[in-house]
Amino acid sequence: MEDQKTLAILAHVLGIFTGFLGALIIYLVAREDQPFAKAHAKEALNFQITMALAAVISGILILVIIGILGIIAVSICTIVFSILAAMAASRDEEYRYPVSLRFIK
Repeated sequence: MEDQKTLAILAHVLGIFTGFLGALIIYLVAREDQPFAKAHAKEALNFQITMALAAVISGILILVIIGILGIIAVSICTIVFSILAAMAASRDEEYRYPVSLRFIK
């Protein structure tokens, strides 16, 4: 179970530094007999993809100035929600990001 917990925490924390790539690697590496790690990696991957899309949209909106606020909001949301998710994983709890589209079911 400790390996699953470690993978789950890493899936969330790596998202701060690597975007969706860290969560994707952990999602692919986690075996089917590691449901806790797989579930957290899937949740982190969905969140990081959502944040990447929001960052792209904000990047386009920089032309209208409001995109700067969007980039700041995406950055803050990524850090805060990833830390909250990692803390939940360390307590062996499931976590659902409040602002996440479910791309991977």
